[in-house]
Amino acid sequence: MAEQYAEVRETHSGVVVLLGDLAYKLKRPVRLGFLDFTTLEARRQVCAREVELNRQFSPDVYLGLGGLRTPDGTEEPVVVMRRMPDDRRLAHLVAGRESVPDLAAHVRAIARRVAAFHGRARRGPEVDAEGTRDAIRGRWDASFAQVHGQGADLIGSPLLDEVETRVHTFLAGREPLFDDRVRRGRVVDGHADLLADDIFCLDDGPRILDCLEFDDRLRYVDGLDDIAFLAMDLEWLGAPELAELLCSTYLELADDPAPQALLEHFVAYRAFVRAKVSCLRGASLHGSAAHQAAGFTELAARHLRAGTVRLVLVGGPPGTGKTTLAGDLADRLGCTVLSSDRVRKELAGVPAEASARAPVGQGIYDPTHTRATYDELLRRAGALLAMGESVILDASWSDAEDRARAAAVAVMTSSALVCLRCLLDEQRAAARILARTGISDADEAIAAAVRHREAPWPESTAVDTGRSREECVDLAAAAVTGA
Repeated sequence: MAEQYAEVRETHSGVVVLLGDLAYKLKRPVRLGFLDFTTLEARRQVCAREVELNRQFSPDVYLGLGGLRTPDGTEEPVVVMRRMPDDRRLAHLVAGRESVPDLAAHVRAIARRVAAFHGRARRGPEVDAEGTRDAIRGRWDASFAQVHGQGADLIGSPLLDEVETRVHTFLAGREPLFDDRVRRGRVVDGHADLLADDIFCLDDGPRILDCLEFDDRLRYVDGLDDIAFLAMDLEWLGAPELAELLCSTYLELADDPAPQALLEHFVAYRAFVRAKVSCLRGASLHGSAAHQAAGFTELAARHLRAGTVRLVLVGGPPGTGKTTLAGDLADRLGCTVLSSDRVRKELAGVPAEASARAPVGQGIYDPTHTRATYDELLRRAGALLAMGESVILDASWSDAEDRARAAAVAVMTSSALVCLRCLLDEQRAAARILARTGISDADEAIAAAVRHREAPWPESTAVDTGRSREECVDLAAAAVTGA
């Protein structure tokens, strides 16, 4: 069926009149807290800015600035655009993706277009200032204040409180991460409003519309924050696999080593922005505002949970399988593993695979070397946690003082602490010690000494490593994630 010759569509801030091959976009004279279009001059300026900015993405779509003139000479500013085919809208293609075999190629093309734009986008001190930890916290807090002022009842206190708590916990310990993003030039004058409804997948490439034009500071974002908006929208539309493809393609093309926790945080932020808009709209345009506000907030909470930065201690006497469990858990959850055996030899200048066996409490296993090993483990862990990387520390953790110092690192970096204690009977542990070929120098005598001096660890979760590896990692992962 051919498209209608004329249509009118409304959003919370604008009206689009589709007429033949052209589209005419007007701003609604509204004040929504984050924008104010109540004066004619404000609408004129923002329309002109919209044309200027969007020509960076789709110059053949944004034709220029026009006007609707009344008999008294008043002219309402209008953005004049080439009309895009509705059936090539990304949101439409996602809805019928089973019948769109090349949709993944379109998503990769969008990621490529955005990454290329970010590569040449404007940068500088003014832009960088909006990418700091404190600036991002300010944006979150402004959104929280707006939701509390109008629409919190659409979400519900428990869920809103959880989002606020998780946001502030993540940000509190991650200032080095955001400082590093600024230093790397990751903060750009971006698009800031990437939505599937405003992207059209044409045969000669995507057309990306509706760059945010009403507040320059809101457009100064981390590139990952920018692409996260579209990832969030794709997930909301029921296509998480396309969201994952979009992000992985973007990260590869942008050569961005961002931790997964940061991506989760930005997706959560974008979901909460949508929740906020739903709260501000209330039921004025759509009766589904309450459903959307709660749904977007739950989406934000889900990503904040997934982005929790964790310090995981995997302990137990030699032969109980803690190194195997730590490695399997790291593979499952995408964490970094630091091993006391490896760090100890590194500090002593001994090759990892070389033997450094010594009697109990002697050689590189004396108290001085042991304290230095744990000091270095915790120093490295603290640096990684501050950068948004979850860390697994593989060591015996038999000393309560060492565990207390690990807990202090978790507090200092606002990271969740999870303690796992590997359990295995002495006979099977001894058999494993005799059979293993790893870098550990521990023998049965050392294992017995560790068991003898092991301090109670009531806050740990016991993992019976006599089970299969799959069962062990399932149990450990559930303890770590709270699943």
